[in-house]
Amino acid sequence: MKQFVSFVIKESRHILRDRRTMLILFGMPVVLMLLFGFAITNDVRNVRTVVVTSQMDHQTQAAVDRLAASEYFNITATVGTSKEAEMLIRHQRADLAVVFASLGDRLNKGGAPASRSGVQLIVDASDPNMAQQWTTYAQQTILSPSASVKGVAPSAASSMQTVPFTLHTSLLYNPQMRSAYNFVPAIMGMLLMLICAMMTSISIVREKEKGTMEVLLVSPVRPLMIIVAKAVPYLLLAVAILITILLMARYVLGVPLAGSIFWIFVVSGIYILLALSLGLLISNIATNQLMALLLSAMVLLMPIVMLSGMLFPIESMPQILQWVSAVIPPRYYIEAMRKLMIMGVGIGEVMREVVILCVMTAVLLGFSLSKFKTRLE
Repeated sequence: MKQFVSFVIKESRHILRDRRTMLILFGMPVVLMLLFGFAITNDVRNVRTVVVTSQMDHQTQAAVDRLAASEYFNITATVGTSKEAEMLIRHQRADLAVVFASLGDRLNKGGAPASRSGVQLIVDASDPNMAQQWTTYAQQTILSPSASVKGVAPSAASSMQTVPFTLHTSLLYNPQMRSAYNFVPAIMGMLLMLICAMMTSISIVREKEKGTMEVLLVSPVRPLMIIVAKAVPYLLLAVAILITILLMARYVLGVPLAGSIFWIFVVSGIYILLALSLGLLISNIATNQLMALLLSAMVLLMPIVMLSGMLFPIESMPQILQWVSAVIPPRYYIEAMRKLMIMGVGIGEVMREVVILCVMTAVLLGFSLSKFKTRLE
């Protein structure tokens, strides 16, 4: 046991003395959290909006006021024709045009209200995902009457009924529709996998490359203990990184931790062991540090980003890619963290993901240990 502790201390000193390693371990999570939390976002904010109307009656003015009062839209111009609005969009001076066609109550000869004209939305759909969000937000803002809209008198608010029914929408778990709620669990899955797998593989391959692995293998300590001793410091560092991410998510990005902290750490611990096992497997394949870095960073990064559900819904992928994503471990960790952190469910609701992660960990760890070479060529 004393020899095992000595190996752990020795590996810990190697890590702490390497400033570049420490920068990667703790700098990368902070930078990515800030980047995905603030810079990279699909939130709807300040959509440049052009209002197209030939006359401004009470209901049209009320709808325009609702758009102006919304945090999502920024009315930049008012024009008289759709062609003018299209030219503004074409010249990248607007993203959305709202065309009003006399929403006022006009009377037919018989005294009955005339049929109302609809509201046309002209959208820059070069980015189809954002265009769909702008359209949805605009429809809800225009068709949702509210007496609390700034600048709208109560008498005008009472006349905002432009549809024969009232649509009420309840947004569960993320009422502000903030991207950080979606990105934070995904960043956790990506960072823990990359850092644990990459650092573990590089650490073992470095010993092989320098020739010191032979010295370790002929020592009285069993090869299994050597592997565990080299993995323990990275396990502890991964827990520290996890705590850093959770603190930043809660106090910097404002993402709630609705579920049990205990179960979040339990599931994360299983996932960290899986990542360390994958790093050990990569070290069995790689012959030098550069190869280990490329395998762990390049080969893992693209599947995690593209096929884990981090950025794109798995349900929207072609069937063959959905099958491929079924063997991507971060997919199940991200799903579990979204349920535990954002939805606040119990461990029973994520048992499927936990079982899959446990099976993957057992398979990877067993295969990696069986393939570990105790004799170097």
